[in-house]
Amino acid sequence: MKQVSVAISVELWYMFVLQGGERMKYKLLKDLYDCFYTRPELPAQKQEIEECHHALSEVLGKPERRLVLQIIDAKDRIAEDTSIDSFISGFELAWKLFMELNYYENERSVSCRTAMELRARFASKEEEK
Repeated sequence: MKQVSVAISVELWYMFVLQGGERMKYKLLKDLYDCFYTRPELPAQKQEIEECHHALSEVLGKPERRLVLQIIDAKDRIAEDTSIDSFISGFELAWKLFMELNYYENERSVSCRTAMELRARFASKEEEK
């Protein structure tokens, strides 16, 4: 299996969101989904679908078979859209967590640097007396 690593800088992310808006952000995330998501094989479920399809083909007329296939296609589109939405929601959550942690890390670094510049140190209650 080919491994791919992708790094998106904050500046690039904001460029996509600000320049292209939500449409561009969705396209970027959809491209990441297409690149990284691997569909499960599910051989038992595929076999069951084939058996049911064959059984329906023998019993139903052409108009009814077409209607059943339209229902299946619609359900497939719903599953695909749900999968993409889940990926995007997870990515956005991870991005927000990253930004939040990065903010706190930067704040902590500034606080530590300031404390070191002031030669501050922690003192116990006994030392304060």
